[in-house]
Amino acid sequence: MAATERFLLEGLDCASCAVKIEKALQASEGLEDSRVNFATSSVVLDPAFLEKARTIIASVEPEVEVVAAPGSIAKPGHEPESWSGSGSEPGSGSGTLHARRKGSLREFAREQRASLARIGLAVILLWLVLLFEDRLHRAGPWSFVEYVIYLAAYLLVGSGVLRAAARNTLRGNVFDENSLMSIATLGAIAIHQLPEAVAVMLFYSIGEALQEFAVGRSRRSISALVSIRPDQARVRRGDEVLTVEPQDVRVGERIIVQPGDRLPLDGAIVEGESFVDTSALTGESVPRRVAPGDKVLAGMVSTTGLLTVHVEKSLADSAISRILRLVEDAAGRKARTERIITSFSRYYTPGVVVLAAGIAVLPPLLVPGASFSVWLYRALVLLVISCPCALVVSVPLGYFGGIGAASRQGILVKGANFLDVLAGLETVVFDKTGTLTQGTFRVTAIHPHHGFAEGQVLETAASVEVASPHPIAASILAAYGQPADRPAEAGALKDYAEVPGYGVKGRRDGRLILAGNDRFMHQEGIAHDEAVCNVPGTVVHVAADGVYYGYIVISDEIKPDAAAALQQLRGLGIKRLEMLTGDDATAAEQVRRALGLDNAWAGLLPGDKVAKVETLAAAPRRGRLAFVGDGINDAPVLTRADVGVAMGGLGSDAAIEAADVVIMDDHLSRLPVAVRIARRTRWIVLENIGFALGIKGLFMVLGAAGISGIWTAVFADVGVSLLAILNSTRILRFQPGKKG
Repeated sequence: MAATERFLLEGLDCASCAVKIEKALQASEGLEDSRVNFATSSVVLDPAFLEKARTIIASVEPEVEVVAAPGSIAKPGHEPESWSGSGSEPGSGSGTLHARRKGSLREFAREQRASLARIGLAVILLWLVLLFEDRLHRAGPWSFVEYVIYLAAYLLVGSGVLRAAARNTLRGNVFDENSLMSIATLGAIAIHQLPEAVAVMLFYSIGEALQEFAVGRSRRSISALVSIRPDQARVRRGDEVLTVEPQDVRVGERIIVQPGDRLPLDGAIVEGESFVDTSALTGESVPRRVAPGDKVLAGMVSTTGLLTVHVEKSLADSAISRILRLVEDAAGRKARTERIITSFSRYYTPGVVVLAAGIAVLPPLLVPGASFSVWLYRALVLLVISCPCALVVSVPLGYFGGIGAASRQGILVKGANFLDVLAGLETVVFDKTGTLTQGTFRVTAIHPHHGFAEGQVLETAASVEVASPHPIAASILAAYGQPADRPAEAGALKDYAEVPGYGVKGRRDGRLILAGNDRFMHQEGIAHDEAVCNVPGTVVHVAADGVYYGYIVISDEIKPDAAAALQQLRGLGIKRLEMLTGDDATAAEQVRRALGLDNAWAGLLPGDKVAKVETLAAAPRRGRLAFVGDGINDAPVLTRADVGVAMGGLGSDAAIEAADVVIMDDHLSRLPVAVRIARRTRWIVLENIGFALGIKGLFMVLGAAGISGIWTAVFADVGVSLLAILNSTRILRFQPGKKG
């Protein structure tokens, strides 16, 4: 699939318009993977086809304009006309787009005021004509004034709807909400129901304005959860400290972070100490102490001290930019429910129009004495109540709210579809090291053989482990004494190789050194006592030039919140909790018993883990399977599970790429929170679907039976849409400490 970028869609204020734009883009060659996100007013597409996309969007919705999104990076020499820069909230930025966005906001405000003025004037005209209706009827030759006032009020609030309906009809898009309202109101005028025609268009306009306000408020609420990217940085250049925009800071420069400032870029502290608030990134409320040498990430807040930070990543590659991109793009990966509703709405509106036509025409033809005007009126009621806006708007907004609520808790969900999978989990499979256990190993015993000393065994192991990033290697180096120049030491190794699931080997000073598990010793033909083959715990065997030196015992501890997290998962109805590990059976069994897991599968290579997950996934069950791992060593099995969850993946590109859900700290207790958010989101979405279809179905029956009039129908339609939108935002108030 081609690389894609996100662009803003200015002027996108209609959910069904978003559906039409996406459908038109995906029907064009080169834009098949395009995704329109109504919740963020954005589109993800291949930038090579940007001009083609602009042309298509203009043909579908002329009022919608494509502009560069905040944080987008133009190719050299191809800077887009609407350059964005980087801002603290969607739509803010620098340069041309910043001014343009301000202009757009002012224009939007003017349009809103003009719309409210038209609605207000229409209300006054309708009130006046209803108040003096009897006098106007008795005015003789001046009775036509009543019609003039009605039509003036109608055109004030309905001219835009009529134009949109005509424009869409000419383009072949006959069935949308503008067409429904136009047919209904023009039909009412045709049967001399002018008050109803004006009322329908008036209340529809009021409903659209309220809906736009509610959606805008929801967008701002959701954006506030993830809009944590600073808009300035203090960079030291020579003897000066300059305030610049973060994208203008180069890798390798030093920035100054004052108490209370949010870090604008990723880097390492070179001067100063402080406590940093990481809650915006990880959801962790307890500040963390940092000192020289510690890594810090954009989005963290220095609460107490002055820091000097060596910049290690550009703005586009920083942790906060990755998180923002993933959260903003996540709602574009539609859940199955969203796709069903989108498909449903394509057939629903034409079906309703055909049904309304049948109600208007068939009874007068088939039922003696049936009045055409009566049945036409009932058909118009049906058209008014049938507008699908409540479904088309509230369902994606509900999922996006769930993604935003998860991000606030330090959980990065990469698509609405993965929320659905989390909601249906019945089996969770865990990696051991770094997931259920701390992953911070320490050497607890050294057992030399063949006359070697403990120091010789440790030194030999450290000389080859110096090139390995594995936590076990770190524990051996820590016990030996971390080399002052580890890169140089690693560079002195020749023929170095990591053998996944076995260990490491390399040549140092002419010796071939091996460090790994018992299987590695057998594979390499290293003779050793049979008694050491079944030593309990995590064991690293050491050999050089075919001679067995001895073994090192490594200890790991279970995470403090692991037991509570697994108990909460049981309470949520998760039926199977299992563990896969490359460690030996004894260590695996100790963890299994301590945490009450159903099964522990030990001694597995990465390929074995994939095969085991496939076996578990193929077993007869009703729910879905999640694999929870560290996101680096477990990439194959993370991608194979129904949903892959990476632990502590905030700084790990491998974790973010491989996993579907990233828990942005090492707290396993986030996993049951993610499941609860997913289930709450699904429940809210189902509530909206049931509520909208139920109310609309009821009023369709009442309208067809002549019990409900147009006034009631338009109130019901507007009310359903607003309540569904407001219900969708409930997930934003999710609190982990509350049940639900």
